Amino acid sequence: MNTIVPLISSGVAGPLGVIHLPRLWLKLSLESAGRLAPGYPGAGTGFDRMVIDGLGLNRDAVISFLKQDRPTYPQFEAWVKKTGTKLDRASIDKLNAAIRGYNHQDATRKSILEANGLPDDASAPKDAINLNNLDDWKEFYDAVLK
Repeated sequence: MNTIVPLISSGVAGPLGVIHLPRLWLKLSLESAGRLAPGYPGAGTGFDRMVIDGLGLNRDAVISFLKQDRPTYPQFEAWVKKTGTKLDRASIDKLNAAIRGYNHQDATRKSILEANGLPDDASAPKDAINLNNLDDWKEFYDAVLK
């Protein structure tokens, strides 16, 4: 069975307006099906944790729901709306701003840029969303297109 690189960007939001939530759903859904590409956590400590905590969700409950029920994305958002405790606009805006404003450490940035053959100069992305996109695209290229 082939594994899949999760290509939904952390910068993408679903109808609820929470960025990274669709990616979290995809990663955990792929992990539950045994299809998540190596090196990707289903629910890691970075943006995944920020979203789970930022929406007032229980990490174990999120993982369990996605593993047992295998919901579509709209079904997952409906579950989030029922179980999350921080779904007001101010909380979502604060969470989205924190994700958009997060920058990787210098070593991580340099490694991703180098792997993609890009210079680490003033034009290089600094934010984790765009760096993670580059990393995903490189992983996908290496796994599928190369």
